[in-house]
Amino acid sequence: MDTPQLNYTPVRMDPDPARTKTREVSSRLLEMAGVKGRVTESGMSGTPCDTYADDRFAMDHSWSLYGLTGDQVDTGMETLRQALGENGWKIIRQGKTNSVDQHPEIYAVNETEHFSVQATALQGGGKEPMLAFTVHSACYRAASPYAANHA
Repeated sequence: MDTPQLNYTPVRMDPDPARTKTREVSSRLLEMAGVKGRVTESGMSGTPCDTYADDRFAMDHSWSLYGLTGDQVDTGMETLRQALGENGWKIIRQGKTNSVDQHPEIYAVNETEHFSVQATALQGGGKEPMLAFTVHSACYRAASPYAANHA
């Protein structure tokens, strides 16, 4: 049986430096949104990329910016949309979520740094206005399968 191949060569990085890099990308995205609020605690996790090899893993970082008004959420999404292209990101999809509330969302990739982001403007429907982010890295190659499995 053939092992599926990635369309890139995974960077050699262990989980701790990968977490740091993912936090840095998230911090830059927060700055790009250009609005001030409170940030939720990190929802960082490692995800196996074992379809490709047992020493591969990716990082996922879900977080939100809350304590915002509806206008700040709208401004943050528009500012983010403009800043992404100016900072090496390519918007792949933008529109509304596939939900009852139809929240605005942006999905973008940074092919240089091998990250993607989904940003969603959550407001209405009794929800506290906030910007929700999910940052996902490409697969990394850990020193060992053990290290990859403890991401």
